[in-house]
Amino acid sequence: MVGGATYSYGEVWTRACKVAAGLRASGVGPGDAVVILLPNGPDAVFAWLGANVLGAIDVTINSGYRGASFEHALNQVRARVLIMSAESLPLLRASEGELQHLESVFVLGLAEVQGGVDWMPWRFRLQDYDQAIASAPASYEIALPVPSDIASVIYTSGTTGAAKGVMMPHAQVVLLARQTAKNFRIGPDDIYYSFHPLYHMAGKFMQVLACAAVGAKLVLDNAFDPAQWLQRVRDSGATLSGAHGPMLEMIFAQPDSSADREHQLRAICSAPFPRHIAAAFEARFGVRGIEVWGMTEVGIPLWCSFDEPLREGSCGRVDGDWFDFCVVDPSTDRPVPTGQTGEFVVRNKHPWTLMQGYIGMPDKTVEAWRNLWFHTGDSGYMDESGNVYFVDRTSDRIRRRAENIASYDIEVAALQHPFVAEAAAVGTPSEFASDDDIRLCVVLHPGMELLPQELLGHLAGLLPHFMVPRYIEQLDELPRSATHKVQRGALRRRPLGPRTWDRKAHGVSLRTLIHKE
Repeated sequence: MVGGATYSYGEVWTRACKVAAGLRASGVGPGDAVVILLPNGPDAVFAWLGANVLGAIDVTINSGYRGASFEHALNQVRARVLIMSAESLPLLRASEGELQHLESVFVLGLAEVQGGVDWMPWRFRLQDYDQAIASAPASYEIALPVPSDIASVIYTSGTTGAAKGVMMPHAQVVLLARQTAKNFRIGPDDIYYSFHPLYHMAGKFMQVLACAAVGAKLVLDNAFDPAQWLQRVRDSGATLSGAHGPMLEMIFAQPDSSADREHQLRAICSAPFPRHIAAAFEARFGVRGIEVWGMTEVGIPLWCSFDEPLREGSCGRVDGDWFDFCVVDPSTDRPVPTGQTGEFVVRNKHPWTLMQGYIGMPDKTVEAWRNLWFHTGDSGYMDESGNVYFVDRTSDRIRRRAENIASYDIEVAALQHPFVAEAAAVGTPSEFASDDDIRLCVVLHPGMELLPQELLGHLAGLLPHFMVPRYIEQLDELPRSATHKVQRGALRRRPLGPRTWDRKAHGVSLRTLIHKE
């Protein structure tokens, strides 16, 4: 851990076994969901692995979840047990009455804050996590899973409806780790600097678990800081790291220095590697860029090769050992000619190496599969050499700082304001390639007046920070089709105008808004 303790793999295993034993003593068994709400750090790793040692399902949720998004995740997985930090107790108290299945809460750091905890009676049992784990035995007979058993549920947002929990079987998780170690050439002598959150597929399986698969050293940071990135790479002695496109743009925007190449880093794996800075980034920092394409539901079917220069705009070729991949006409599901844009569709060559569906949402699972292919909602084309190029999202997904965001969640929060009659959230291109800012269009009830700052404050109290819009626009009506469906494409194409209020232009700090709440 950056600036913290160091653990051997043996010590990690011992800690995971103690977590498993502590959970078992509280009645958790194989197949049960264990929700984890902890900041990046060793305890989050121990809790995740401990749940899996027990045979339970790890459900590490976004640390920004609050209100409806927090309640939805816990209720959907029917969580009876939650592991969380003491600093999140106010969040738990606010949602207490809405949690339908929760029985036990293990609180990390509870003893340190007892004087400041609201000790009015709780509907569920609060336990001191540190005491429970310290008193548990240091060995545990692992519940060996079969490949189809669910290892983790990771939440990802689609276009409509609440966030979807992707059920990832053990075979998919192991493939992600082994495939990353092979294709990214992680070896036992490597040091991997990781700052990805552990509620994401990349941080959890492509970094922590990939390093464990080959015995590499992992240096885990609790957050991404572009101004400190290079220094932390140096301090850790890192040889490898990972990122998302906007992160690389933020790093590249830092002032040039004659010391930019003074490090041991040899390669960065990213989705995407922004084409407009790719060559300059490699030259400036003296690192190799490896671009990939994938999603939680299917893993990583496309990889660029270490043996070839980074091809501008390409997200790689198909890893044909594990995946079938095709570019199809979304209206017919037939393959399109080479060089023509269509939708990316994927299927697995080996059982249990793709998701097992969306938990509690069989209709959404069926909707995603058609004609034996998983339809990704991403579009692009393939050249004659098999290189694939991402072009756009065919769906209405909003992509913000590596988060897939459902417009539904933002709209539901907006409609909770008594003055708002209609709401539609869309993505609008940000200053970073392949990244969106959020634009919320609202129609007010007749005779109502509402300042954008007031609506923003309302949203900041209900939504995770990454879902709070940058732009708010009041309209007389939303554009609709003949069937009365909101035409989101028309809203996305609508230029920002005098009725569009920009949070950044008005100097409104999101951090200040959240802290006020």
